[in-house]
Amino acid sequence: MEIWFIILISISIAALLKAFINLIIFPKSKPNLPPGPVAFPVIGNLHWLRKSLTEIEPVLRDLHSKLGPIVTLRIGSRPIIFIADHSLAYKALVQNGAVFADRPQALPINKIASSNQHNISSAFYGPTWRVLRRNLTAEIMHPSRLRSYSHARKWVLEILLDRFKSQSKTGDDPVSVVDHFQYAMFCLLVLMCFGDKLDHNQIKEIKNIHHSRLLAFSRFRILNFWPRLTKIVLRKKWAQFLQLLKDQENLLVPLIRARKKMKEERLMNKGKENVLCYVDTLLDLQLPEEEKKRKLSEEEIVALCSEFLNAGTDTTSTTLQWIMANLVKYPHVQEKLYTEIKGVVGNGEEEEVKEEDLNKMPYLKAVILEGLRRHPPGHFVLPHAVTEDFTLDGHVIPKDASVNFMVAEMGRDPKVWEDPMAFKPERFVRDESGGRVAVVEDLDITGSREIKMMPFGVGRRICPGLGLAMLHLEYFVANLVWCFEWKAADGYEVDFSEKQEFTTVMKNPLRARISPRISQEDFPKFISK
Repeated sequence: MEIWFIILISISIAALLKAFINLIIFPKSKPNLPPGPVAFPVIGNLHWLRKSLTEIEPVLRDLHSKLGPIVTLRIGSRPIIFIADHSLAYKALVQNGAVFADRPQALPINKIASSNQHNISSAFYGPTWRVLRRNLTAEIMHPSRLRSYSHARKWVLEILLDRFKSQSKTGDDPVSVVDHFQYAMFCLLVLMCFGDKLDHNQIKEIKNIHHSRLLAFSRFRILNFWPRLTKIVLRKKWAQFLQLLKDQENLLVPLIRARKKMKEERLMNKGKENVLCYVDTLLDLQLPEEEKKRKLSEEEIVALCSEFLNAGTDTTSTTLQWIMANLVKYPHVQEKLYTEIKGVVGNGEEEEVKEEDLNKMPYLKAVILEGLRRHPPGHFVLPHAVTEDFTLDGHVIPKDASVNFMVAEMGRDPKVWEDPMAFKPERFVRDESGGRVAVVEDLDITGSREIKMMPFGVGRRICPGLGLAMLHLEYFVANLVWCFEWKAADGYEVDFSEKQEFTTVMKNPLRARISPRISQEDFPKFISK
């Protein structure tokens, strides 16, 4: 048995005895927390710290069925409260949005990786968060700015179609799609972040270190437990974690400096204005943390760039795979979608689905919405924290607690959704005169009126990339269906079992037989013309 494990167990037993003594000698009145299982000090914390949220999810479902829509677990040093009810989520995140808009203190390794919580997702609710979020939403996610990246989407679509074309030549060999989706989305986000088309070797190098960093949060989870101790007994593990962050800095900092130099030369020589990228906006940003505003450090810019790549790559590629898996499983849905696309694009083989065509395709939007409802890439939101003690459903949520919301459970609630486990895009459309369909207008995925599903979160901490994600999903799903017919491959049944990675992915990734709908000679001329 490793010495560090013996030390941890010894200290845990000592802490447990101390907790019991304090409980007997110095009893404290506790707030009326939501109900939850009995948690023994230290031992209970260690039990839950070893598990991911996906491993806890079935436990939570069982607790909710027994204890009600709001329950408490002791994970780490603070209680975490889980809410599975739509109306309670609406009351918390929308009607009392300011109270629930904060973030809890980050765990030690997350705090280091986020440069002391200097990114949008983990920053405390206040002036710094507002500046960081406003910069992203106004400078990068504004609809007019998103249109300026249309050339980037065409470039990535060409990469994706080229890969599928080369693998579909034999006709019967199944294609594993997930790696292609991840690489294509990563290419797109790297270009939006750093402003240049990097060569494929550079992109792969950044992608590999990016993926290693994501896996690190699971691999190094033990470091969050008593850091002062683990920095002594697990110093090699700490060194590995810090080296991983350093490796990422060594890759990204030269790209940041190159963009800074280009910006300075352009200002000096009054050169042609390039398409604005995310790093450009970060170089100009000033944080209101001190009496004198200061610019971001390179370390903070790296953390923000990493967040940008994380948020836009795995979530979109995961959702793409789930949607295409359903189109393979249910050919009638794919055929209905193809018919709609054909009605808008026409019969010309050299025409792709353009971005301006997407708003004419309500069934496409319904397919995307149903994919997000049935298979949200995140089954939980990022944890919230309340700015003050707050009473919800008769229970007190204390200021030091973390609060989370069960996204997948809400999207699959049989009280709200008929036949919730089925994939039925028709639930999001209505028939109009002349056989046309339109998206149901009263569905609001931002949750401003009510919450039925919340794949992007809701309220003040709603995902700022909602518009970008919907555009990318619609654009790539439409073109993938327009260019290829997707069928089940013999021996590779579509399996909707789930597995937790950074997102909730297919346990057995999709393998499909794809065949071009247009002639090989014309493929992919329409992209580059």
